Amino acid sequence: MHLGRLGTALGAALLAAVTLTTPAGAAPGRTLVVAPDGRGEACSPHRPCALESASQRLAVERGDVTVLLHGGTYRLSRTLELPRTAAKVAFRAAPGETPVLTGARRVTGFTRTDGTRDIYTARVPAGTDTRQLFVDGVRAERARTALNPATFTATATGFRTPDPAFAALTNQPGIEVVQENKWKHLRCPLTSITPDGGGSALTVQPECWRNNNTAVINRQFPFNGNGLPKLDGVSWVENAPELLTRPGQWYLDRAAGKLSYIPLPGQDMTRADVELPLLETLVEASGTPGHLTPVDDGAGAYTGAWTTSANRAFGDYQDGVHVTTTPGASVSYTFSGTGLDVLAETNTGQGAFTATVDGRPDPRPHTETGDVRLAQQVVYSIGELPKGRHTVTLTSRSDRPFLVDAFVVTPEAVRPVRDLSFTGLTFTGTTWTLPSRDGYVDNQAGVQWAAAAPHAPIRPPAALEIHRGRDVSVGGSTFRQLGGAGLAFADGTQSSRVTRSRFEDIAAGGIAIGEVDDYYLTDPARMTLDTTIADTTITDVGRDYHDAVGVWAGHGRRITLEHNEIARTPYSGISLGWGWGWASPCELQAKQGLPACRRGTLYSGDNHIVGNDIHDVMRTLLDGGPIYTLGGQDATAESVTAGNWVHDAPNNNNMLYHDEGSSYWNTFGNVVSNPTGRWVGMWTPTIHDIRVHGNFTDNTVVKNLGTNVLITDTTVVTGGNWPPAAKSVMAAAGPR
Repeated sequence: MHLGRLGTALGAALLAAVTLTTPAGAAPGRTLVVAPDGRGEACSPHRPCALESASQRLAVERGDVTVLLHGGTYRLSRTLELPRTAAKVAFRAAPGETPVLTGARRVTGFTRTDGTRDIYTARVPAGTDTRQLFVDGVRAERARTALNPATFTATATGFRTPDPAFAALTNQPGIEVVQENKWKHLRCPLTSITPDGGGSALTVQPECWRNNNTAVINRQFPFNGNGLPKLDGVSWVENAPELLTRPGQWYLDRAAGKLSYIPLPGQDMTRADVELPLLETLVEASGTPGHLTPVDDGAGAYTGAWTTSANRAFGDYQDGVHVTTTPGASVSYTFSGTGLDVLAETNTGQGAFTATVDGRPDPRPHTETGDVRLAQQVVYSIGELPKGRHTVTLTSRSDRPFLVDAFVVTPEAVRPVRDLSFTGLTFTGTTWTLPSRDGYVDNQAGVQWAAAAPHAPIRPPAALEIHRGRDVSVGGSTFRQLGGAGLAFADGTQSSRVTRSRFEDIAAGGIAIGEVDDYYLTDPARMTLDTTIADTTITDVGRDYHDAVGVWAGHGRRITLEHNEIARTPYSGISLGWGWGWASPCELQAKQGLPACRRGTLYSGDNHIVGNDIHDVMRTLLDGGPIYTLGGQDATAESVTAGNWVHDAPNNNNMLYHDEGSSYWNTFGNVVSNPTGRWVGMWTPTIHDIRVHGNFTDNTVVKNLGTNVLITDTTVVTGGNWPPAAKSVMAAAGPR
């Protein structure tokens, strides 16, 4: 029933009830009614408007607003960018209806163009760019070889195979080589394939070859660890017209504007629903200041006697600092914004300094003195300045070492986009085209490296992107058939939650929380805080990028992942934490055998992974687990892994996996069932101060090389004879 079309008095009464009664969780006040075929600007029950029109109205509406979406398909031609308002804004499905937001266009006009291979082709605009196709609700596979199609050996510029057929492939610059290597999924586009001594030589795009093979990116702690699998083999070759050979496969000739597909049995291409995703993000809401990125110490203006020190041993930003032991030596940094953080080392015997802001003295005492040597510490911070051009000058007060490592500008005042809710919506039909240009330069767990130096960490775009948000909620919504990730709470989003939603059939990860490069923050206003993912089902993620996980969280405090079901993933189910051994003491790094101590601090802590049902994960890659933690947690705010049921993970390393640098976890009351791998494992001394107690398992294999890691009171069962306490955990796990 389409409420916007009711013409009877009874219909009008129903509409009035819908419009004037605030649904539970909705914003009170005005309601804007939208429909897929909406017109005009009335946005009323009788004259619904388009979704884009309603979103534009939000910036000028007075008071709280509910955007009521009628059922049907909303085809977005560009990302819906929501304005920051002072009011609450709720996007809600009309009662009993299913609104679907999609970035895909429907393709029709298929004709049979190859009877031998049963290929059907349709015209699309020349230059159309996408990496995904969905036919009758099923993800199609880009044309590719079978797994391990031939013997490939690495060369100086790519690969060689004795199979001459590869040299005959056409549209070669669009072809990609893909490898699954340990915990990494690696991709590179080719520049050419040429005949080579009876075989074929595959030349990989040079920059991607450097990043994935000859100069694998290693920024070290806290950005990545020491294990650096590289693209040194080929698991399959993808995206050439000649590789279009099996039902359910597709190929797009971008230049010619031709989309080709081989139907699955029973599919009628004259009637099939063919969806070609074109947008990378459907809805985005951004507060300020956005993403924060340090600038290296060389950007400062120095007076007096300074030297530069480049040493990878200490963990300085970009591996170098400016240092002086001369009283009166100063550094000035001029910036446009509202605040500045200065990063430096702290240590015993470090010097004190004075500070001025725009020529006015800052009366606070300032020093770099600390109990132990720590890198990338915030030694000076100023905020809440009027937005504009400012100069901060720091001047050494003594003959003790005074260091400068990096500057972090806050370009605008901290003003989150806030009080947003999304209820009963479906997000679908996205793509992500960067891998076609730069390849997929994998770090870990859905985090990649940007192709260009200094190789910033990046993640796939999400269908719903929240940057610097606060009090954002997503409930009863569905994220499916996506070419990137599902949802991202990014750039210091706080007090936000996802409840009773579904994430399924997603190319990359399901949900991403926080960042990997804001570890140094000491200002809670800019941290990732108080995020909850609860009673949500996440299945079949990582469809195209196999390093992806169900829920990924970088640095954050009070993250709660409770009573979710996560299933059918190629890598880990949950990955929480970052930084590897960055927060571990130097003596533990030495025990691990690391040649240098790169040590700083993280703000992560007080996180909770509770009551989840995680199963059928680790289906493709290695060295992960259903629950995987990484990097340090706060000693004063212990994190918890409790009451989870983890089972059926064929390629797991540890079912409960506290990896490098993990610390201050209380892991108890979990039920672990899997015949392979270990039920729990800590492999190195930088993993420290963890309590593992009162768990249930049918696997006796344990590895504990951590420091001050205690494993006690484990109940081991055989033959599936779980005690009542374990059965209670299993019954309570997952969505309630």
